[in-house]
Amino acid sequence: MERQILHVDVNNAFLSWTAIDRLASGETLDIRTIPAVIGGDEASRHGVVLAKSMKAKEFGVKTGEPIYQARKKCPNLQVFQGDYASYQKHSNDLYQLLLEYTDQIERFSVDECFMDMTLFLHPNEKLIDKAYEINKRVKEELGFTVNIGVANNKLLAKMASDFKKPDRVHTLYPEEIKTKMWILPISELFMVGRKSIPKLAQMGIKTIEDLASQDEKMLIKRFGKHGKLMWEYANGIDQSPVVYEPEQPKCIGNSITLPEDIYNINRLNEVLLALSEQVAFRLRKHALKANVVSVQIKTKDFISYSHQKTLASPTNITKEIYETSKELLSNLHQNRGIRLIGIQTSKLVENEQMQLSIFDNTTNTKQEKIENVVNDLKKKYGYEVITRAGEMKVKNMINIREEKKE
Repeated sequence: MERQILHVDVNNAFLSWTAIDRLASGETLDIRTIPAVIGGDEASRHGVVLAKSMKAKEFGVKTGEPIYQARKKCPNLQVFQGDYASYQKHSNDLYQLLLEYTDQIERFSVDECFMDMTLFLHPNEKLIDKAYEINKRVKEELGFTVNIGVANNKLLAKMASDFKKPDRVHTLYPEEIKTKMWILPISELFMVGRKSIPKLAQMGIKTIEDLASQDEKMLIKRFGKHGKLMWEYANGIDQSPVVYEPEQPKCIGNSITLPEDIYNINRLNEVLLALSEQVAFRLRKHALKANVVSVQIKTKDFISYSHQKTLASPTNITKEIYETSKELLSNLHQNRGIRLIGIQTSKLVENEQMQLSIFDNTTNTKQEKIENVVNDLKKKYGYEVITRAGEMKVKNMINIREEKKE
């Protein structure tokens, strides 16, 4: 199965997060709009630039350079102190949002994450659509912007996220390496350090394409194991997995952008069934149950509406989530043309925290056993090994639309 990888990189993280904190505390000036940097103790002349605004970048200010040097380039530069406790909070907020899409997330740094979406996309759902959705949600819900790289491995996803900034989504698939990556200077290739660049230059290697065309054995002889790594990266080769530590999400949901505006509520209910199945699958995978189910729609005019309902008892059963979602959709629908529809579950509790109530019945117990067996099969053989009729209809709906486009 071809991997589906995203790399999410916060734009000017420390400066953006400081700006958000200042605005939240009542400041009216957004420091992202002026020449500004986050740095250390300027008076001691040991302070360096940790993050810079786009205005500061226009003056040639660089991350990592001494602040006194940056001020020579930009005399009206404003310097602000960092708050690492706040940065960790903003980082955690981003992580919690990303957990709504997949639990396979590698926190590469405080402001970067790799996401493995391979098992978390609907049939024929496009990874790039999820990237744009995440990009938009981060901006609207968290108040800062991110670049997102879209690719089939971690190396290409990271390279893509470093393309033009800020607030962009870029793809870098194998067929795009020649036109998007090989044209870059060798210094832009991930894991090529400052010490290697002069040595490569002496060999006439100035671009990533130059490195990719070299003999692999020669590079290994010259640079050892690092030579092999550089050659593989220059050719877009990377088999490293997204390394993650499972962490319980605060909410679990999924949404889908439809291939056309849909008015028919029966067709929308078929989409809800597919969404309910995947949300319930993820709840069971985490051994969680949801107390609240909400449904969000976006109309053809890009206006969003949502309703939620608190359940009588927590659940991770597909049928119960689906029936609740149908009820919520019936209140939201009002014959609107709908382009996006999503389900989110929240106020999650762990299974072992549950206590049997006098209303529990054997039907639910049997259904839970069946769905746990389905989960085990999906985990072992892939999500689509068992597919509900509703999911097949959604898949066919998308297929038909794509055939028309072609």
